[in-house]
Amino acid sequence: MATEEAPKTEKTRGQRKTRIGTVVSDKMQKTIVVSITRRYMHPKYKKYVKMRSRYQVHDPNDECKIGDRVLIEETRPLSKNKRWKVKEIVEKAPIV
Repeated sequence: MATEEAPKTEKTRGQRKTRIGTVVSDKMQKTIVVSITRRYMHPKYKKYVKMRSRYQVHDPNDECKIGDRVLIEETRPLSKNKRWKVKEIVEKAPIV
């Protein structure tokens, strides 16, 4: 009897979560605060509700400024509150 081996598959890490938000604070060193607003329909009242989440995000080069739209990615815990890092700056804030 011939035995067939199952094809070996590489173990890959799952997809990391990504979010797009707006920088609301850049006063810390290598850390920014990103606000993400999402809308969802209330299950009972059928009206749209806005919900805001704020994340502390690792910005190693201090290149993000207030008003920038950034793409953030989930990462390992970097400090007590930091679980996200900046993946890319989607849109720079207009200079006033």
